[in-house]
Amino acid sequence: MAIPRALSIAGSDSGGGAGIQADLKTFAALGVYGMTAITAVTAQNTAEVVGVVEMPPESVAQQIDAVVGDIGVDAAKTGMLSSEPIIDAVADRIRHHRIAALVVDPVMISKSGAPLLRPEAMNALRNRLLPLALVVTPNLHEAGALTGRQVRTTEEMEEAARAVRDMGPRYVVVKGGHLSGAAVDLVYDGARMDWMEAPRVHTPHTHGTGCVFSAAIAAGLARGLAVPAAIREAKAFITRAIDAALPLGRGHGPANPMHGRR
Repeated sequence: MAIPRALSIAGSDSGGGAGIQADLKTFAALGVYGMTAITAVTAQNTAEVVGVVEMPPESVAQQIDAVVGDIGVDAAKTGMLSSEPIIDAVADRIRHHRIAALVVDPVMISKSGAPLLRPEAMNALRNRLLPLALVVTPNLHEAGALTGRQVRTTEEMEEAARAVRDMGPRYVVVKGGHLSGAAVDLVYDGARMDWMEAPRVHTPHTHGTGCVFSAAIAAGLARGLAVPAAIREAKAFITRAIDAALPLGRGHGPANPMHGRR
């Protein structure tokens, strides 16, 4: 029996709530073998990012080559990429290995407000990585940064989804978690605008939610789900993970992708 395999290309979160650590927990919870290519090592906790050390781009490329060449990859996701040279290295390896099932989480800022993407790397993200993505998952802030416009309403979410899709990804998921009311996300495939809604879970403990959501989509794709089904499964999964969030630390505690497991 084939084991579904997913690769996370992202930063390490020493607090365990986001990044590589959250992705691996999500992959395991959804029955997928997880692998990593670490782009940066962050010293962080629930309250702040204390420091960031970027990995050399050639090391990121070597990590991708090592796991793809031996173990194989059914789906991949990106998270924190930090710099233009790292984005270039990742895009080059994605093209080289012809990884089609790619989920791009355009991580730009931490839950505590620390920048995780250099400003000069924005064009590289738009022009070199998004055209390779099967799915891209910006929140309202990220959608606004990508498109150069404010995104604060459902109408503006639709406008942003069209603009982001013009950058090349097949599916755009604009996450509306920062809106008031129900937790609504917009899925756009170039033809249809589909809204996904879930009850809003009122908790400050939402660290890592974007990582868990995008990793859950990648896990579904690795298991052979069609894109819409993988996105719907991920929406239900992250809703449960937020509902079971862990009140750890003195800041934003992490969502819990291992919910229901002891």
